[in-house]
Amino acid sequence: MKSSRLEAFSDGVLAILITIMVLEMKVPAEAALHDLGEVYTIFLSYILSFLYLGIYWNNHHHLFQATEYVNGKVLWANLHLLFWLSLIPFASGWVGRTNFSAVPSALYGVVLFMSAVAYFILQYLILKIHGKDSVLNKAIGKNYKSKISLVLYALAVPLSFVSQWISISIYLGVAFLWIVPDKRIENTLYKEIRKNQEEGNDKEIENIS
Repeated sequence: MKSSRLEAFSDGVLAILITIMVLEMKVPAEAALHDLGEVYTIFLSYILSFLYLGIYWNNHHHLFQATEYVNGKVLWANLHLLFWLSLIPFASGWVGRTNFSAVPSALYGVVLFMSAVAYFILQYLILKIHGKDSVLNKAIGKNYKSKISLVLYALAVPLSFVSQWISISIYLGVAFLWIVPDKRIENTLYKEIRKNQEEGNDKEIENIS
């Protein structure tokens, strides 16, 4: 099966989630600048959550650029990922409205951890049906960044009860770890295209000769 419908559905869900989050920021009743203080924590949680949804959209897009076909397991794994991502607006709103309190911060970390696990499963299943010699498998490699992120999320959740600002700093740090565009898939695809073009040119020269 082709992945075009899966990608379109996922893009639509992520767009809706971002819209839901921005609607959580209620407009202050008064016109003074200091009235924005009522919503600043919600705005900060929105920025962090927007970054995460943007990162997932970006990586999801790159992943499926190199995905030639999908099966039923991949479809369900993608829905599993979207389920956890759909909880980000709820967790983000709770964190923002409670001034980054311990329990909401821990829940936020659980949602991020499970989203990362879900993405890892999705990626694994796609790699499994494409084989070890596929372009995608070569591009992803050892995938250390994903594994490091999982460890950091797992540490951040209990640390929320020590200091929620430590856990929030970890979530922010992981976001910045991923915000730099990951060009492994893009570069590998480009090399593969160039290689195929060169091989095609060589065959044309041979035919002419």
